[in-house]
Amino acid sequence: MEFLKRLDEFRSKEKSLVWEGTFQDYLSIIKEKPYVTQLAHARIYNMIKEAGYEETERGKTYKFFSKEIFGLDGPLEKLVEEYFHPAARRLDVRKRILLLMGPVSGGKSTLVSMLKRGLEQFSWADKGAIYGIKGCPMHEEPLHLIPKELRAEFEKEYGVYIEGELCPSCRMRLETEYHGKIENFPVERVFLSEDNRIGIGTFTPSDPKSQDIADLTGSIDFSTIAEYGSESDPRAYRFDGELNISNRGLMEFQEMLKCDEKFLWNLLSLSQEGNFKAGRFALIYADEMIIAHTNENEYRTFISNKKNEALQSRIIVMKIPYNLRVRDEVKIYEKLIKQSDLSSIHIAPHALRVASIFSVLSRLKDSKKQGMDIVKKMKLYDGEDVEGFKQKDIKELLNEVVDEGMSGVDPRYVINRLSSALIRTNTQCINPLDVLRAIKDGLDQHASITPEEKERLLNFISIARKEYDEMAKKEIQKAFVYSFEESARVLFNNYLDNVEAFCNGVKIKDPITDEEMDPDEKLMRSIEEQIGISENAKKAFREEILIRLSSYARKQKKFNYNSHDRLREAIEKKLFADLKDIVKITTSSKTPDGEQLKRINEVSARLIAEHGYCPVCANELLKYVGSLLSR
Repeated sequence: MEFLKRLDEFRSKEKSLVWEGTFQDYLSIIKEKPYVTQLAHARIYNMIKEAGYEETERGKTYKFFSKEIFGLDGPLEKLVEEYFHPAARRLDVRKRILLLMGPVSGGKSTLVSMLKRGLEQFSWADKGAIYGIKGCPMHEEPLHLIPKELRAEFEKEYGVYIEGELCPSCRMRLETEYHGKIENFPVERVFLSEDNRIGIGTFTPSDPKSQDIADLTGSIDFSTIAEYGSESDPRAYRFDGELNISNRGLMEFQEMLKCDEKFLWNLLSLSQEGNFKAGRFALIYADEMIIAHTNENEYRTFISNKKNEALQSRIIVMKIPYNLRVRDEVKIYEKLIKQSDLSSIHIAPHALRVASIFSVLSRLKDSKKQGMDIVKKMKLYDGEDVEGFKQKDIKELLNEVVDEGMSGVDPRYVINRLSSALIRTNTQCINPLDVLRAIKDGLDQHASITPEEKERLLNFISIARKEYDEMAKKEIQKAFVYSFEESARVLFNNYLDNVEAFCNGVKIKDPITDEEMDPDEKLMRSIEEQIGISENAKKAFREEILIRLSSYARKQKKFNYNSHDRLREAIEKKLFADLKDIVKITTSSKTPDGEQLKRINEVSARLIAEHGYCPVCANELLKYVGSLLSR
């Protein structure tokens, strides 16, 4: 009953937004809300901007895309700032076809789909309201009714720019039905809908022998020619091509470069002058964005053909590479798995992460920078500082390699392999090793992979396995240390006290005896060595910690255990090293005694309660780490 009530409210809201009136009434709306006259590109830009954005070290993250597209903040910022923004200002780029180029399964179709669905929803919002001539097959802007001679005067009075001319159908209606009295012409609010073929269209190439140009520009209605007597009478023409119905919004040109040349030639006028030729009529104005997508090989073939030079100059290419951040790759897999009906199967922690590590490694290019290997690069891209490099070095690394992310393993392959692991008979839970095994088995079945490429990918599986080994040890470490955070905090504060005394050249007091002592060098080195800080580098590292501590104090922020990533890692490794023998004996014992069994049960319970494990994968993790420590 609650749903039916909500359904009734939804219908009432929709009904309240419907509006019809005359052109004279529409002018009153323009006075109050001049933004209703915005052109298609401006509407799309404002739709994206209205959702908001966040400033990060790497640039802007647009919230409009953030629920569906992950790890493409850079390309999306470029798309918005270098295409949509100038197009919204009526600069010449809006007359260009936007071509998204990238590898398969890279997010091009998802991006276009989001723009379509976003436009549909935005047209129901106040800021995205659209008004069109009622009865117009192209739902065109009512301001086209104003004669050219009066438009400058209108712009001066209303502050609104008018672009475009009446379609043949509305031109005839104005003359025959309304005798030039534009103030009486009916106007209605328009709601964009791909399903209803209003403002959003999709063109898919098919067999050139069977596909007709009418699919784009509309066609003659032969059943009415006898009635109207002429093919040039608008009433005898169906303005139902994709270019017609996409007016005021967006047209997706799927796999544009697979299309026959004669269809592409039809876009020349539209992409330069904003109009196209249909039937026996003058050029028809269209206010729409043309967005197409293709892969790199097809684009190379296209630009190598000299016949396509005219169209090449009318295309703006935006590269959409694969995601290069492990954390965002995990989000992609989580999204795809949620869309399936596999909620009964538990996915162990880190299972999707190891798959993501493998995928991202396959997309990265080697760096020429000394001390930078592919694993360090992956971690740096993922937001971790690594030895010798910090987040500020990322831009330089991105500029070092051309087309990074334009090749490698695509998400579909990994999801296919995950699917094969998920649907095995009697599977209750899959762990990271199951995932890596499924990915490896898939390489054996992949006929198109060369032996060299297979060897490279097997190496990435091996690296992902080593990364998981470290994750597994850390997970057990945290579960074994009773009150781990408290133990870490005590050790952390002890280290800070000694570092502060060392850098300031003073002694520290024993908390029990009040005796003054030199800073505990043995303690500090035992922690620093965990992350490879050499004897020569210890002073610089300690000074860096002290500077960070002072910075936090000035900002009245608390410097805690999680405030410095590398120091936190060192503390965790130190605690684990101290407990390693206990963990090793407990996890690797085939016949645990009562005390060991109690500890195993406590650790397993903590893994389940605090770290997202189920009884099956918690038990498997304990066995696996036991075998790692026994090697």
